[in-house]
Amino acid sequence: MQDWKLHICTSKFCVADNETGGEDGLVGNVNKLMVTPPGYTGPPKKGHIVFDACFESGNLGRVDYISEFEFDLFIRPDTCNPRFRVWFNFTVENVRETQRVIFNIVNFSKTKSLYRDGMSPVVKSTSRPKWQRLPAKNVYYYRCPDHRRNYVMSFAFCFDREDDVYQFAYCYPYTYSRLQHYLASLERRNLDYLLREQLGLSVVSHCMFAHCVAARLCCCHMILQKSFLVC
Repeated sequence: MQDWKLHICTSKFCVADNETGGEDGLVGNVNKLMVTPPGYTGPPKKGHIVFDACFESGNLGRVDYISEFEFDLFIRPDTCNPRFRVWFNFTVENVRETQRVIFNIVNFSKTKSLYRDGMSPVVKSTSRPKWQRLPAKNVYYYRCPDHRRNYVMSFAFCFDREDDVYQFAYCYPYTYSRLQHYLASLERRNLDYLLREQLGLSVVSHCMFAHCVAARLCCCHMILQKSFLVC
């Protein structure tokens, strides 16, 4: 497998002067959103990046064009908890080979993050479907005065294949569907010590289950994970 080509870009991290609307106006994920320079009216070109988060566990509510090399990204908050903003998962396409970018996730809600201690986002692409972590040296987590003093995570990346669709995420995604598939496989084994019962529905109509293991030991796992609360 070819290594990712990653480079630090030199553009300024926080240059947006006006942030009208902010995360308060985020009501849905971006859907095949092509981001072009302000005032551009010509036909789409390679390098006009198309962002998408309309898939299970996706989260990206807004994209601001800062420069040819830099984009501010706003993530949507958790369902029923508008002050909690951590998870992101989105794809980009229509890139140029060797195109270098900086993505700034500008509205994190956490004051502390493992990104400050060496963790980094994960990436995969059409031709390389296995998740890989970005080099920690290309990731920065800091409080930014130009974004209401929110915490910002910036990472640099260089695209190396024009026809690939690239996907970036906070960490390795584990979707609701994948979890349900795994739990159903356990149920089909008819194990004597496992009992699965539905307790109810979440606010987005996903099932919540109780899983009882062994005769008298009951472990209730509310399937309320990030992967579907933001959908």
